[in-house]
Amino acid sequence: MSRFFIQADLAVNTHVELTDTVFHHWVKVLRAQVGESATLFNGQGGEYQATLTEINKKTATVVIQQFNPDNRTPAFTTLLGQVMSKGDRMDYAIQKAVELGVSNIQLLTSDRCEMRLKYDRDQKKIDHWQGIAIAACEQCGMNTVPTIYAPVSLDNWLASQLPATKLVLAPNKDETDVLVDATKDIALLIGPEGGLSEAEIQLANQAGFKNWCIGSRVLRTETAPIVALSILNYNFVL
Repeated sequence: MSRFFIQADLAVNTHVELTDTVFHHWVKVLRAQVGESATLFNGQGGEYQATLTEINKKTATVVIQQFNPDNRTPAFTTLLGQVMSKGDRMDYAIQKAVELGVSNIQLLTSDRCEMRLKYDRDQKKIDHWQGIAIAACEQCGMNTVPTIYAPVSLDNWLASQLPATKLVLAPNKDETDVLVDATKDIALLIGPEGGLSEAEIQLANQAGFKNWCIGSRVLRTETAPIVALSILNYNFVL
């Protein structure tokens, strides 16, 4: 059954007019007909089964029939601090992080950050990334949509109030298992393509972040959150 995110109030036994985005995708692109059903969610928790009852030239109406409270979120929460990268790499990192259950994503700038958003284009780019997060939720079945926060500098983020467990992907000379005492409320810091500088890693350490080294290979900035979140999912499921 198709799944769509809709910015509307949803309740069982009510009729709802589809938003332009859902109407275009479901009715125009997928050519849905009256009587067909889909899953709708609005990011406020749970999902609803809806059936098309009326289709007009530019609008369509559904009746909300059933509610499922399952959000399919992991047993832990993760605030991902991701230094921005150019092109499709950032799109990919956000998409896969959402599929793996990230709670929210804070965009960051750092010394080696390749990307600097330009005033009038800032919100358009952030909206684009938020749209990627929504589409990933539609695909993977998660019903709570992670928020993509506007970029801040790394030092400002490190000085803010962050989750109890703080991990930064960086060389771990002590080779200690940083997940042994990890809580289920995690801040995860991922550097840019060129990596965080030594000074930035030290600044993160001073803010309470522990270095987490995942194997002996160097991961790309878009691969690192996928591997880290996969390990966290495995760690907290067992």
